[in-house]
Amino acid sequence: MTKMTKHFTHHLDKDTGHEWLNTPLNGKSLVSHALLNKDTAFSLEEREALKLTGLLPVRVENLNEQLNRIHYQFQRFPSDLQKFIFLNSLYHRNEVLFYKFFQEHLEECLPVLYTPGIGSAVKVFSDEYRQPKGLYISYPEQHLINEMLDNWIYPDVELIVVTDGEGVLGLGDQGIGGMNISIAKMMVYCLCGVNPYKTLPIMLDVGTNNASLLKNEYYVGWQNNRISGKEYDQFIKHFIDAIHKKFPNAFLHWEDLGRDNARRILEKYQSQHCMFNDDMQGTGAVTLAALLAAVGATKVPFSNQRIVIFGAGTAGIGIADQLCAAMVRQGLALKEARKRFWLIDKYGLLLEDSASLTDFQKPYARNNKEVEEWATHDLMNVVKNIKPTILVGCSTQRGAFNAEIVSEMSQHVARPIIFPLSNPTDKCEALPENVLQWSEGRALIATGSPFGEVEFRDKKIKIAQCNNALVFPGIGLGVLAVKATRVTDNMLFAASEALSKLAPVRSDPEGSLLPNLSNIRSVSRLVAIDVAKTAIKDKVASFDVIGVEEAIDHILWKAEYKEIRPEK
Repeated sequence: MTKMTKHFTHHLDKDTGHEWLNTPLNGKSLVSHALLNKDTAFSLEEREALKLTGLLPVRVENLNEQLNRIHYQFQRFPSDLQKFIFLNSLYHRNEVLFYKFFQEHLEECLPVLYTPGIGSAVKVFSDEYRQPKGLYISYPEQHLINEMLDNWIYPDVELIVVTDGEGVLGLGDQGIGGMNISIAKMMVYCLCGVNPYKTLPIMLDVGTNNASLLKNEYYVGWQNNRISGKEYDQFIKHFIDAIHKKFPNAFLHWEDLGRDNARRILEKYQSQHCMFNDDMQGTGAVTLAALLAAVGATKVPFSNQRIVIFGAGTAGIGIADQLCAAMVRQGLALKEARKRFWLIDKYGLLLEDSASLTDFQKPYARNNKEVEEWATHDLMNVVKNIKPTILVGCSTQRGAFNAEIVSEMSQHVARPIIFPLSNPTDKCEALPENVLQWSEGRALIATGSPFGEVEFRDKKIKIAQCNNALVFPGIGLGVLAVKATRVTDNMLFAASEALSKLAPVRSDPEGSLLPNLSNIRSVSRLVAIDVAKTAIKDKVASFDVIGVEEAIDHILWKAEYKEIRPEK
């Protein structure tokens, strides 16, 4: 019997693995432990047995009473940043109460804790720093990686969300502030049923090239220019080797890496360790889901679409890859499928002789002869010459989809599909209400930021939020349920297809192209079922599960208090 279990027994032993604690928890130490603390909900018997008498107000409350107070406090904060700070304070104090509040008030909390509010929090991470969460692995301390991983008190880690903060949310290099992204993603996973005892957010602190951060006297990260090249690659290898040794079966979720590193790391290591890049694969999967629903509404086969993607970075190429793969599934040869795409970066249309072309952009570069008679190769001329049926924005250029471009596209397409996906909101390529006006109400729209309903000609149009949160938790749950050794292309497509089938537009022509985020937990479960089944078919599951739904339900964590009592 461990030292801890001599003092109390928690009814989640099979899930939490209390052997990680080698010191007794009672009194002040117990209420300081966010995953075990119940605040005023400790019963009188628990208070006496666990030496909590006098450390809490006399009134014993239930979870619902606590939720009412938290909502009252939450609503009093005028800004999203203040609400973010408040919710994170709650998270550090009482995780069950935090997640229950998050679940009960999802539509209020998600824009604060995740997109788009998280952007403001990332920028002021050091200025507003209060309490650490997760692991911070800095380049100068890389020789201590194994020791750092040993310092994490939960040994049974199954999910790791990691970033280096170079490519955050269209905000670019945010250095140590990227940790808020890892934490936010992990919160969404747990909201959807991943056990928080088995999660680990990590910040790889390899410096920053953000001049304002380097000058900030409060900056808590490594105040040094960002490492690159061979130094960076060796650091990443050292990190992955350490993770594979310590947590060989953990699902590794990469987030907000720089454009030049994200794809290279995934392609190099995805066969060695189960991993997933949300900016590439998650963005591609959720966009494909929305497009499958939109294409179904147009009645034009997906393989016949002409697709322009404005923004050819990590997200843009990730989307192109997923859409291209879907066309191949419908019978097109890969070479023919790629001919359906025109990608534009900050230098213009990707061409074979473009000086800045990266390796991952090359498959989508167009032959120069195709465009030799064009006046220019900017977005307007691409739209005029190509007459696209689908226009996707990943550029972070506010207002890039203007009236002229939308009107031009709408002249040639009965139901133009227009997705201004950049976020936060002030980076969006076009506002939904403007797109509807310029297309005379014919456009099918999904956005990256939340817009809700838009009024147009006395109608309320529901705008789908193309949010990765609709897909990555389900992928993670599916992987964990069958302990998949890798994420296959088929698993990603299964996630997209499952999500697309849940789109309200499937049964209502005026419906949204994606399900509402308020249903995120049930959506994630359904996505997970198809992902897990596909993992078994692809022979990457560690074991066959006869009842996949039962296996997923078995691992789903719920935010609820459990009795804590002394061991007799």
